[in-house]
Amino acid sequence: MTQPPQSPYYGPPPQHHYGPPPVAPPSAGWELERVDAVSGTGFGLAQLRVAPITSGLAIGSLVAGIGAILVSVLALCFNAVGAAEGWGAWVGGAFTLLSVLAGGGAVAAGMIALRQIRRSGQVGRVRFTGRGVGIAGIICGGVGAGIGLLGLLLGLVLQMS
Repeated sequence: MTQPPQSPYYGPPPQHHYGPPPVAPPSAGWELERVDAVSGTGFGLAQLRVAPITSGLAIGSLVAGIGAILVSVLALCFNAVGAAEGWGAWVGGAFTLLSVLAGGGAVAAGMIALRQIRRSGQVGRVRFTGRGVGIAGIICGGVGAGIGLLGLLLGLVLQMS
């Protein structure tokens, strides 16, 4: 009597794992939620829980808003200091334009981030957080643009008198 030929397909039966499922390392950004066995096979279906991610648009909005405030304060200083020599409105106006552009960008990015955060968490989508960061970016962008425009108005009034 001869033995059947040895083939890699005639290996030992699959080992079933009946203990707790293995857990992913915490730095991976996801955790194993549960493992469902696929009947009749040695395989399983893993369901993962993805950790929420802070929205990059919200962070960018806050950074641009803070930058708009800093540039608008600089524009205010140039408008006030250079008004006596006559160059304050020109230099301050250039910085005001920069602060208004940065503030407008911060407001736009913050609004898009809030929309992204509101829509996240649906099936098949990554869950985003950072609603407060997005709101802070919108506020800082608006304040920066407002201070810049007030500084330009101050420079023009001081230069006229």
